[in-house]
Amino acid sequence: MAVSALVRAELARHDWKSLACMCGDSAEHVPLLFETVITAETPRDMIGYTLDGHVEGDTNITECTASAVGVIMAALAGELSSSARGALLAAGAGDGGAWPSGWALGDECRATALEGFWVLVGIGLTGSADDADTVADICEYLDPGGEKSIHYQALLRERARRKTKRRAGRWR
Repeated sequence: MAVSALVRAELARHDWKSLACMCGDSAEHVPLLFETVITAETPRDMIGYTLDGHVEGDTNITECTASAVGVIMAALAGELSSSARGALLAAGAGDGGAWPSGWALGDECRATALEGFWVLVGIGLTGSADDADTVADICEYLDPGGEKSIHYQALLRERARRKTKRRAGRWR
């Protein structure tokens, strides 16, 4: 897969060098990590390139995380290999405790992710059982509130359960 024009535009929108990365350096190297993950066809293609420990780590976020959420949402709106999609979803599925309400950085991450709520739900409804389960987790952490959140979390969890059960039945 190629890096889309939308992702390139979102990457170019940020001054990565001025942002702190979880690894302790500036986030100047984060665009390369994204490009490698996005273009990966298999998990092997991503060896040595991970977003974990850079844009988030152990449920913590840092300066570059809010910018990274925008890139993740832009990438998820386009075509990706299942490996790349899984890696990007996993980066967005951190513990909701990392984004406490009222904390400006956490609120910015949440708002950016909520802008792509329908993209996420679409992935959960059409992707793998793992995708459905991960998107349900993300929806729970984002907590868009009300009946919508409850409805889509339940729908995604049931879809994940049915697909996992069906897959397990084939191996008997």
